[in-house]
Amino acid sequence: MINMFKTTLLLSLLTVLLVIMGAAVGGKGGMLIAFFMAAAMNFGSYWFSDKIVLRMYNAQEITRNVNPVFYGMVERLAGRAGLPMPKVYIIPDQSPNAFATGRNPDHAAVAATEGILRILSAEELEGVMAHELAHVKNRDILISTIAATFAGAISMIGNMLQWGAMFGAGRSDDEDSVGSGGLIGSLAMAIIAPIAAMLIQMAVSRSREYLADASGATICGRPLGLANALRKLHAASQVIPMQDARPATAHMFIVTPLTGGGLMSLFSTHPPMEERITRLEALASRTFDY
Repeated sequence: MINMFKTTLLLSLLTVLLVIMGAAVGGKGGMLIAFFMAAAMNFGSYWFSDKIVLRMYNAQEITRNVNPVFYGMVERLAGRAGLPMPKVYIIPDQSPNAFATGRNPDHAAVAATEGILRILSAEELEGVMAHELAHVKNRDILISTIAATFAGAISMIGNMLQWGAMFGAGRSDDEDSVGSGGLIGSLAMAIIAPIAAMLIQMAVSRSREYLADASGATICGRPLGLANALRKLHAASQVIPMQDARPATAHMFIVTPLTGGGLMSLFSTHPPMEERITRLEALASRTFDY
C-alpha cells in the first residue's frame, strides 16, 4: 500500500512539473504538443516492447517439451497469481538475471538467462519468477510507460525552452531587468526540470521494484527464497556482467545489468539491494513461520 501511494505521488509530481513547464514554454498549447509527441513515441514502445526487448537479447521461447521443469514452475506460479500463462523465454547469457515484459497480463512474457538457471536453487528461482509475474500482475510495464511519457514530454519542453532562450538572447540592451531575469529563469528551468523528471521517473521504477518484491514473495510463499536469490544475483552479476546490456532496458531486470555507484545511484532504476533483502527478511519474520 505504501509503495502504491508513493507511485501515485510521484506520477502526480510529474504531472505538476509538466503543467509548469508547459505554461512556461507556451501555455497549454506547448504542453499538449510535447505530451502527445512523447505519448506517441512511448505508445509504440509499450505496444511492441515485448518483441523489441526479447529480440534485443536473443531470447529463445521454450515450451514444456523443451524445459519441463522451468516451464512447469512458471505455470504453477502463474496459477497462484491468477494470471494467464505467459510465454517463457531463455536468454543465452551466463550473467544471472531475469525480466518480464508485455503490455498486459494477456500478452506477457517472462525471460531468464542461462546463468540464473545455473546458479539458483529451485526455491530461489521460484522467488525470482514470482517477482517477475508480480510485475505483470501489477501492470508495471504500463506504469513505467506513463512515467516515461511524462518525463519525455518534460524533456521536450525543456528543449523548447532552450531554443526559445537562444533565439531570445539577441534582445536589445534597453530591455529591463525583468526580461533578463525571465531569460535566466527559462534557462534554469530548461536544465533543472528534465533532470528532476528523470529522478522522479527512476523513483517510480524503484518503488515498483519494492512492490514486486513484496507481491512476488506472497505469490511464491517464500520471501527468504527471493531474498537469498537477490543476494546471489547481486554478487554474481558483478563478476559476470551481462553482454550488451542497454540502459534503456535496465529497469526491466530483477537486478540492474549495469554497473556504477556514487552519484549515479540517484539515477538507478533499482533500489539498494541491501534494503530489498532487509524488507523481504522482515516480511518473512512477520508473515511466515519458518
